[in-house]
Amino acid sequence: MTTSLSAGRKRSTPDFADDDGAGVAPITVGFVAGAAVEAVSETLDALGIAHDRLLVRSGIDPHGPGRTDPVSFAALGRLMVAAAHRSECPHFGLLAGQRTTLASLGLLGVLMRNSATVGDALRALEMYQGLFDRGAVIDVRVRGPVAVASYAPYEPDADGIALHCERALTAMTNLLRSLCDPEWAPDEVLVPRSQPVDTRPYADVFRAPVRFGQEIAALVFPAALLVRPIVGGNPTLRSTAERRLRRSGSGDLTDELRRHLRANLIHGRLSAQRAAETMAVHRRTLSRRLKAAGTCYRSVANETRLAVARQLLADTDLDLAEISATLEFSEPAAFTHAFRRWTGMTPSAWRKERRRSVAATERFTPIRGGEAP
Repeated sequence: MTTSLSAGRKRSTPDFADDDGAGVAPITVGFVAGAAVEAVSETLDALGIAHDRLLVRSGIDPHGPGRTDPVSFAALGRLMVAAAHRSECPHFGLLAGQRTTLASLGLLGVLMRNSATVGDALRALEMYQGLFDRGAVIDVRVRGPVAVASYAPYEPDADGIALHCERALTAMTNLLRSLCDPEWAPDEVLVPRSQPVDTRPYADVFRAPVRFGQEIAALVFPAALLVRPIVGGNPTLRSTAERRLRRSGSGDLTDELRRHLRANLIHGRLSAQRAAETMAVHRRTLSRRLKAAGTCYRSVANETRLAVARQLLADTDLDLAEISATLEFSEPAAFTHAFRRWTGMTPSAWRKERRRSVAATERFTPIRGGEAP
């Protein structure tokens, strides 16, 4: 799709309007550009599976949205779950992610391809991905000699979240291979889901160790890669693409706070003061504007913690102590108390109920519609 981490139809030339043309129209939080649906449909076609019925079941117009039309992140997740079942291909996210190219990202791809260094290209991805994919946050951090590029969904407990994350990690890998070398591979890949029975597709795609059951979806690679020059970049194309992307609108302050919290929750302590500094507003200004929007910092932070807690409970085997520490609770008892206040259930009871529900759904064996590669 024309989102930073999704697949779409390849385009050989950038679609530039005149220099005074409008930027990319932003989409709403919780939505992604419609080319993602096109990518999933094309993947199903390649497997010999008709996709119209799956689109309808997922709540998506079978005639298909346009490449830049918004589609809800949740509907895309339902579609990928249905596609994985229909194809009997549990690694369907890897297949869809392989359709991402720099050309499929439109202006963002042009900017990345013509950046001076790999680090500049990834910073462009981090900065402008929200114009095309408002279902998740991309974050690139350096930890000494190591860089970590992560993909963090706003609603990590939504349907198909493991497939979303695998699609994103595959797409990022494809983009880095386009910028660096077709044989490039990360040092390791972190996946926030339980280890599948067959891990060979992951080894084939990433050509690197894959660690399942992690708190985040991320590629880990040497930080030295960030200063590697990109050969053949065109400064004029880079300047034009960035100018047009900058014209595009951004989200409101609540959306920006949610993005900040989602990107930083796993990496360090959260605070209203730190959020305000990152967002370049005074702490009191942040509080006042959030109040005008009918919310507050604590509320948005708790929503973020709850969403991540549910994803880790549902998709990983991390114990309560590990999840509690990840979410910055002082002890497991404090996490249990907060989770019960948010949901009316203990974390253990919620996990058991969720897995019982998933197991009941998976008893229905899908009709085989084609061989997965």
